[in-house]
Amino acid sequence: MALALFDLDNTLLSGDSDYLWGCFLAEKGLVARDYYERENQRFYDEYKRGTLDIFEFLAFSLKPLADNEPDVLSRLQQQFLDEKIRPLMSPASFELIDKHKQANDTLVVITATNSFVTRPIVKAFGIENLLATEPEIINSRYTGKVDGTPCFQEGKVTRLTSWMQEHHLNLQGSWFYSDSHNDIPLLKQVDNPVAVDPDEQLHELAIAENWPIISLRHTWK
Repeated sequence: MALALFDLDNTLLSGDSDYLWGCFLAEKGLVARDYYERENQRFYDEYKRGTLDIFEFLAFSLKPLADNEPDVLSRLQQQFLDEKIRPLMSPASFELIDKHKQANDTLVVITATNSFVTRPIVKAFGIENLLATEPEIINSRYTGKVDGTPCFQEGKVTRLTSWMQEHHLNLQGSWFYSDSHNDIPLLKQVDNPVAVDPDEQLHELAIAENWPIISLRHTWK
């Protein structure tokens, strides 16, 4: 029994839920479309380059949560899952998840994307544990601010370390699956780092370190 850690966007999912949520909001007319689509793309490009200012991005991405009523958000959340996310949940991802369940591992999704967007997705994958960037909630309303340490780059290590202490777990025999060079700090901490459909920088590192490289875009072997 060991920890099996999974990045979400472009790893278990064949797409990026954070970016797609922004596109979804623009499609629904809930944000100023031209501005929002332009900024959403800019932040996504910066993320891929490794130059993202996470706090600038969170100020942008969490604002719609503060601007909308909870019942509206709940309806949008389910619609987003059904329309945009389920088509990106590959059979290979479910097979990999099941492999670790059969081994009695403790499964955790650890993602920079906020928990409002990701919690329903993780539940749909059948995974109980989620470490994500947490939007601040006061009096049952989102404030548009982040609560605690963003679960991004070194922040994933920080958040996971605290979570393991709370649950009396460690990284012995651990696995981490990710597509992104932004996750290199955590990939270097686990016993079994695995590059999944990796970006160019992570692909080069995985080859240099002799880490496994797999794809979840087809049936997993």
